[in-house]
Amino acid sequence: MLSTTFVVWWGQRMTAVAMPLVALAATHSPWATGLVGGMAGLPLVTSPWWARRGWQRLMSGRAVALVLVAQVLGLLIVPGTALAGPVRWPALAATGLVSGAASALAGPAQRGLLAEIAEPLGPYAAARALAWQDFAHRASMIVAPALGAVAVTAWGPVPLLWCEAAGVSVGAILIATVRGRVRHVPGAAKAEPGPTMRAVLRRYPSIAVAVAMDGIGGLVWFAFTLGLAVRGAESHQPGALIAAGMTGYGVTSVIAALVCPRLLHRLPWLATTATAYVVLGSTFAALAVCGPSVPVVAAVAAVGGCLTPFGNAALDALISARTSGAERRTAFAASAFVHDGAVSVGLVAGGTVIGLAGSTATLAVAGVLQVAAGLAGLGWRLHRRTSRRRVAPVLP
Repeated sequence: MLSTTFVVWWGQRMTAVAMPLVALAATHSPWATGLVGGMAGLPLVTSPWWARRGWQRLMSGRAVALVLVAQVLGLLIVPGTALAGPVRWPALAATGLVSGAASALAGPAQRGLLAEIAEPLGPYAAARALAWQDFAHRASMIVAPALGAVAVTAWGPVPLLWCEAAGVSVGAILIATVRGRVRHVPGAAKAEPGPTMRAVLRRYPSIAVAVAMDGIGGLVWFAFTLGLAVRGAESHQPGALIAAGMTGYGVTSVIAALVCPRLLHRLPWLATTATAYVVLGSTFAALAVCGPSVPVVAAVAAVGGCLTPFGNAALDALISARTSGAERRTAFAASAFVHDGAVSVGLVAGGTVIGLAGSTATLAVAGVLQVAAGLAGLGWRLHRRTSRRRVAPVLP
């Protein structure tokens, strides 16, 4: 399962630049460059209404593999159309919808299945396995985009789309070999669609608090990516600042993700998630005032990457330790829905926000929001612990 994550994400990061280039060349319209991403986000933001039953049925490696096969078919729409003639916007929209729907189903299912397989291996095994999955996710962050840029220059964007489909195909083959299967709860009806996200988050308020912090972080992530890109253009360094920021953040986050599984069981999970967002928010605020210096931006961004993997792993650990079965799968789906949906909203609105407020103010406000969210999470945890001590029964 970890190999599946690595292969799929390597392909996606390597080919991320290809689809916008194909869309722009085919339609000669800048709005089409975001069409695939926008259509891919539509199944995600509507997943609580259509995917509940699907999440509960994807309980084996073979079942998840079938979803990845559907994703491959969606990814092949654009390069297949390019073979027959010019690519039009319906093909771009279709590939976004199909691949987005498959991702909305497969992502939470893979995390839930991995936790179920690892859980019998010992205490904290599920949390460690999910942390290793995050490392497999991040391992391609540094090298794959650079290789993709070289490949686009050498071969053009369309061959890379075939490569992405091939990568997901390999991932489907790998996960189909996974023999583990989610355990059924005795007496549970297979036809049940499972609990709603709202019900699960209400039952586990600590998970809800962590998911809320993660959502705020996702909402303002555009301030880092778009903000540094705009600042670089304004300072006559196009691409330099965002490259420096992503490199600094990527290197330290990969190192932290490698260390995280060994330390996760020693950490207070909710406090770790909150602290990670306090540090990341402080990084955003520092980037707002550090000026357009490439080395300084890289160094400051590197600080932000140090704790982010710990925060993500702590959220996964909360879910894997406090839930099971259908509730666990729904909780993972809620986490993905809130974070990825918030990222999509932020990216859609981010350009307008930066255009109105400027990159410096946007980075500063985004940093303050994340720090406030983290401090609120720490305050909620302290209040809850204090309340529990006050209501503890006095033994005779």
